Amino acid sequence: MAPCVLWMDEIEKGLATGQSDNATSQRVLGTLLTWMAENQNSVFIVATSNDITGLPPELMRKGRLDEIFFVDLPTPEIRKEIFRIHLSKRDLNPDDFDLEELAQKSDEFTGAEIEEAIVSARYLAAAREDNIAQADIIGALERTYPISVLRAESIESLRTWAQDRTVPA
Repeated sequence: MAPCVLWMDEIEKGLATGQSDNATSQRVLGTLLTWMAENQNSVFIVATSNDITGLPPELMRKGRLDEIFFVDLPTPEIRKEIFRIHLSKRDLNPDDFDLEELAQKSDEFTGAEIEEAIVSARYLAAAREDNIAQADIIGALERTYPISVLRAESIESLRTWAQDRTVPA
């Protein structure tokens, strides 16, 4: 199929180096490493990982994965754009909402958490047979405990690890 992009989402789930899967992950890793070394076709590999510490070091070396990028939680400007996208996707006019306030109220939220706040707000508005309002979204955000709160220590640890080892994206 080359040339192509091979996308491996949450690669650590398939290549965990634990002992709980009768060495299946180790065989998959061995097969992948062999393929990467022997493949002569134009295949650009992109992999995502939520926990890079779960990846085996032999996969991480230059020549296998040439660059490691760190994608942190979205900035206020990016959160505004995420709101704009998900409101539009649901046939809502983003201009009817104060995106600046929504971005401020969603500090440290992931894009998925922002999307779910909009979905939740729509359900609440539908239940009362009304249109979705700014207050509905803010209420949904206030009822959400983002991953940055639930896993604050692990996120901070990952940020610290990534600081001098990765390219910010």
